[in-house]
Amino acid sequence: MPQAWFRFYAELNDFLPAERRQKEFPCEFRGRQSVKHLVESLGVPHTEVDLILINGEPCGFSRIVQDGDRVSVYPVFEALDVRPVSRVRSKPLRRSRFVADAHLGRLASYLRMLGFDTLYRNDFTDPELTAVSVSERRILLTRDRDLLKHKSITHGYYVRETAPRRQLLEVLRRFDLAGSVKPFTRCLRCNGPLGRISRRSAASDVPEMSRRYASRFLRCKSCGQLYWDGSHYRRMRSFVERLLAELSAAGAE
Repeated sequence: MPQAWFRFYAELNDFLPAERRQKEFPCEFRGRQSVKHLVESLGVPHTEVDLILINGEPCGFSRIVQDGDRVSVYPVFEALDVRPVSRVRSKPLRRSRFVADAHLGRLASYLRMLGFDTLYRNDFTDPELTAVSVSERRILLTRDRDLLKHKSITHGYYVRETAPRRQLLEVLRRFDLAGSVKPFTRCLRCNGPLGRISRRSAASDVPEMSRRYASRFLRCKSCGQLYWDGSHYRRMRSFVERLLAELSAAGAE
């Protein structure tokens, strides 16, 4: 039976059993098999892959693997410039628009708080998530590896962490988003953009005590939800400041 030798790099090893991580290993196959099919049969969703080399030459997902081929599979590069190399996708993987699956509600709220366009419903079905990701070119964030193997999805990411705050840090680092943070510009409830309104316009919807001490009032242009800089806002602002400080410290290491 023909076989090819595979080696996965960096965080792609998260998807492999321990005995296959950080090393080259053989993969037997039958008939004509594309490199995409074999990569996913080994457990790695194609959306996590940004570059494949076969025998040292870059190739696309449709490349047919031959007996004896040596296949090197890489994730999105953070620091290394590989623009001269042919990646497996014609359009960039990284975009700051997301759609999150039903298990990532708190992460979706955090991303909205930081100003990132993030669609979320707790009743999204897999077909709906796939359709939204493809039609709107949104990065699909999920804890479901199999969902990312859907052939039509080109922009997706498997969230490794389970705690929401750590998930947020993971996504910000993965997509290099620290410099794109625009806190308190999106509605936490519906994802719509927020607009500044006057104290007078907010008067009927804000408790008198809050209205007296607040200095900034925002209303969602989509659902009408009102926000102001009360104690809850100050806690969120402190959360964002600590988060950005942590990202900055990590980047300086």
